[in-house]
Amino acid sequence: MDFHKAWEENEIKLSENEVIHVPQNDEYMFYQSVASGDIEAVQENIDSHRFLDSNGKGTLSKDPLQNLKYHFVVSVALITRICTEKGMEMERAFRLSDFYIQQLDDIRSIDELCELHARMVMDYTVRMTDLRQNANLSRTTNECLNYIYAHVIDRITIEDLADYLKTSTSHISRLFKEELGISPSDYIRNVKLDKAKNLLRFSDYPIIDISNYLSFSSQSHFSKLFFEETGMTPKKYRETYYGTTWK
Repeated sequence: MDFHKAWEENEIKLSENEVIHVPQNDEYMFYQSVASGDIEAVQENIDSHRFLDSNGKGTLSKDPLQNLKYHFVVSVALITRICTEKGMEMERAFRLSDFYIQQLDDIRSIDELCELHARMVMDYTVRMTDLRQNANLSRTTNECLNYIYAHVIDRITIEDLADYLKTSTSHISRLFKEELGISPSDYIRNVKLDKAKNLLRFSDYPIIDISNYLSFSSQSHFSKLFFEETGMTPKKYRETYYGTTWK
């Protein structure tokens, strides 16, 4: 295939049809709304079906569904990077991106794709609402949070964080207290318990397997901490919330 010839023919076609891409500022403002946790602005974008608006969007495939899938990938990639810049743990952001892109394999209609896009952008937005304060965290604290998220299934200690960042445990403890209002061990515990909640809601793994997977010292210790956090046993929590909205 002569790509130079194909490119020139494409240029002529676009010029004749006066095809002009949407200004980057419009897209950038939307991505910033997501990254700033502006739920109202993002919901307005969803309700107006802006994702379906083809005006000013490049044609990436002749097939309408495939074209939107390509635009979906571009969108989630940019949102991921901007959210990371605004404080979301890098590992969390990229795992979230991978998760939503993988869902494209099962999409068979434009309506399904629009629903997935709405779910994706709102998922990032809601998470950023909770993480907005991280934009003001120190580099050391942000790197600690990223390490904790990436190693949530391991038994993590403050010594592990200090070794990873080549600093002292007292320095890390002070930063956590000053910037997050919580000790590193309590933060690690909370991240593990949040992960446990989602596993109880969206998986069929036995409770003892969840406890072991997240490296709690024992199932009884896991159940004790879980009850202190939620006021429910893991069994009761699963019975109450199984299959409900992703946290």
